[in-house]
Amino acid sequence: MRDSIDDDVDWSKTSLSVDDAPIIISRESLTENCSPVPSQSSVTESSSSDTSDDNSSSAPSSVPDDEDGDYDIYLDVRDRMERLVAKDRQSYLFEHKLHEPPSIPFFAALTTYLGYTVLIVVGHIRDLCASLFRNGRYRSKAQAQFPSDDLTLFAPLLKSWENFYTRRLYHRIQDCFNRPIASSPGAIIHVLERGSRDGMKTMHVLNDGRELGDEVKREYMEGNHASIAIGGRITRRCLNLGSYNYLGFADDWNATCESDVLASTSNLPMSCGSSRMECGATALHIELEEMVADFLGKESAIVYNMGFNTNANTIPALAGRGDLLISDELNHTSIVNGARGSGAAIRTFRHNDAAQLEVILREAIVMGRPRMRRPFSKILVLVEGIYSMEGEYCNLNEISRVCNKYGAYLYLDEAHSIGAMGKTGRGMVEYCGVNSDNVHIMMGTFSKSFGGMGGYIASSKSVIDLLRSKCAASLYHNSLSPIVCQQIITSFRVIKGEDGTTIGKQKLRNLRDNSNYFRMRLIDMGLHVLGNYDSPVMPIMLYNPTKIAAFSRECFKRGIAVVVVGFPAVPILMSRARFCISAGHTREDLDRALKVIDEVADILKLRYAVSAFG
Repeated sequence: MRDSIDDDVDWSKTSLSVDDAPIIISRESLTENCSPVPSQSSVTESSSSDTSDDNSSSAPSSVPDDEDGDYDIYLDVRDRMERLVAKDRQSYLFEHKLHEPPSIPFFAALTTYLGYTVLIVVGHIRDLCASLFRNGRYRSKAQAQFPSDDLTLFAPLLKSWENFYTRRLYHRIQDCFNRPIASSPGAIIHVLERGSRDGMKTMHVLNDGRELGDEVKREYMEGNHASIAIGGRITRRCLNLGSYNYLGFADDWNATCESDVLASTSNLPMSCGSSRMECGATALHIELEEMVADFLGKESAIVYNMGFNTNANTIPALAGRGDLLISDELNHTSIVNGARGSGAAIRTFRHNDAAQLEVILREAIVMGRPRMRRPFSKILVLVEGIYSMEGEYCNLNEISRVCNKYGAYLYLDEAHSIGAMGKTGRGMVEYCGVNSDNVHIMMGTFSKSFGGMGGYIASSKSVIDLLRSKCAASLYHNSLSPIVCQQIITSFRVIKGEDGTTIGKQKLRNLRDNSNYFRMRLIDMGLHVLGNYDSPVMPIMLYNPTKIAAFSRECFKRGIAVVVVGFPAVPILMSRARFCISAGHTREDLDRALKVIDEVADILKLRYAVSAFG
């Protein structure tokens, strides 16, 4: 991304991302951009299943209904919300019914395939014209910003389909991704506005609005969401529904963590400048590992400086040739990369299907390794606590039972569930009532609920000792920053109540209530919503590729920052938007977001639960 601004650019004819969508600056577009948004009053519209006065979404003024004597802001919908949660939990955890995602309507599938067909055909026609006339966005030397843009001297970095997809599909909507921010990722976030001079091939941050002109800048700044960041850059003030800020430490960091974290800088460095096996261990690293092990009920733990690498480096250290890895089909890319890099044999089972897992385990034990028929040295089953693209939690009770029955090790990735699930935040093991001894290797990250970064592995002392001496993340990677260690330690103390307050307990309760309320209202709208109640991750289905950018831009224009996901991150028919709810959100925040989503759902025809045409 380039930050520089050329004074000689004719911005009246330039694609500019004022709404973070490629438009031509005009009075009409500015009027639309600056139009008032719905007030933060409660959403009163609902589906026919929610028409009684008791289910009205306006919060009561003052009714104490909380075990700590606080006011229950969800009292008017509490009974209905708890019934839905209990029904979902009973079906999933105790009756072991597989959670079936909503099926895509035929019309949505047809238009999705048609949309991709049009994009691909038009893209190939444009490539053909560029070759014939030797001119175009990706061929013209006049538009080249980097030496590698000259394809007569440099080979394309991506080849074949990847190159075509990036140029002709992804670049059309890349303003919806990789948005830079100029604030902490709390409930309210400031997103830097960007523009493009080359038809969305590259994006750059708008510095101080000089390129807009004084009059245009004034009209823009009078809008409801515009603001100026430090350094004079233009930002948009948005309600944040995209960041992993589950317990809201980004919102109250000054009150909960600041004093401890800043105090740690007086005698510890920002970085150790070394791996853990050399000179990268401090007293805070040891304290954090002991705290993680105690919190999860394990003998020992090890922490790493990156969550993705925790999986990608730990799995190859635990398994190799002669071993078998059995992975849920929806596991995260970090698990997939770790499994592929291990050299072990790999099998996959249907998402959360313990019955098929048992069939695969029996076959693996009976048949052994391919061709040799020798028994596998060990079998490791890989699952996640909450699946980040589905918002669904793991069928942990049944999967752990099957693993114990056949002597397979169970590896649980709790990146999105640790700190967010369970009465005390101990993740899916606590939520499902599974003995921690039945989950042999527990993985998690500190970037979701703890306001930090990095990840951990908790297991028996023998396993952790093996990882210390064999895992690349311990041997070669720079160790976790001591300052980040202090942030995580302080967060743990707040969650456990060791800070002498009930803030951690309240955060867990707020996260659960906010998540269940938001999910209930999305379902009431008639949207296709994935996942389970109690999960803070809520994907809604968009299906059609044209709706990916449209949904993101329409929400952004109304001051709501959301994450949209398309192929290849999800299957080609399964494009979606994903909301991440936080304890830092207020009910007014959520009602405002719901009103905007309800409006955008009407515009884009997203009510697939009530109509095949949306």
